[in-house]
Amino acid sequence: MTLVLTVTLALSVLIGVSLGLLGGGGSILTVPILTYVAGLDPREAIAASLFVVGVTSAVSAVSHARAGRVQWRTGLLFGAASMAGAFAGGLLGGRIPGTILMIAFALMMVATSVAMIRGRRKKAAGDGAPARLPIGKILAEGLVVGLVTGLVGAGGGFLVVPALALLGGLPMPLAVGTSLVVIAMKSFAGLGGYLTSVSLDWGLVGAVTAAAVVGSLLGARLAGKIPEAALRKGFGIFVLLMGAFVLVQELGALAG
Repeated sequence: MTLVLTVTLALSVLIGVSLGLLGGGGSILTVPILTYVAGLDPREAIAASLFVVGVTSAVSAVSHARAGRVQWRTGLLFGAASMAGAFAGGLLGGRIPGTILMIAFALMMVATSVAMIRGRRKKAAGDGAPARLPIGKILAEGLVVGLVTGLVGAGGGFLVVPALALLGGLPMPLAVGTSLVVIAMKSFAGLGGYLTSVSLDWGLVGAVTAAAVVGSLLGARLAGKIPEAALRKGFGIFVLLMGAFVLVQELGALAG
């Protein structure tokens, strides 16, 4: 096993921990790891990340579901709409230059991190979080999030969690668990779109996926034990730092 592969697999465990604990962040780690450490082309890294995050999310979702942290109606409706958007985004993304995709990826991370750090606006008295979100709202948000994340290759936790927590009003632990169902569904749809124009090294992808699954089991054990405000802000700061890193790298490459 080469040093590069060893480092890639070690870092891949963090992908799973992030997904299991936060319901997102997997692609934020996967794409940079596969691009800057494993040396894959950005489009290959994006397509591979969709498979890795899809499988890892599905495994981690089981633990959250057993703990009652999945709102199935919202998750399945949001996921179905996201699959349609993600497949279209994957078709388009496979035909856009890698540097442009990575810059768009970084900008989306920065914008989302700001929303997560700021948090939800306090609601008026008596205006509690809805137990059942309107179907039209769920489908519209799912379609848009699926299109964007299918295009840039992100599994979507850093968009789905805010959509469910900030826009939908779900408590953070429930948003995290539900997001994993959504991420698994639309990651595979986005992958289908990318595979029409991109080929993958399935040996590498399988190894990274296995390492990430191990991490997800560790992350799921910690979920629900950390205060919501700390979890949300910590996630936001993490996304901001990673987004800034990717943006500096890609703008430097573009300028050079």
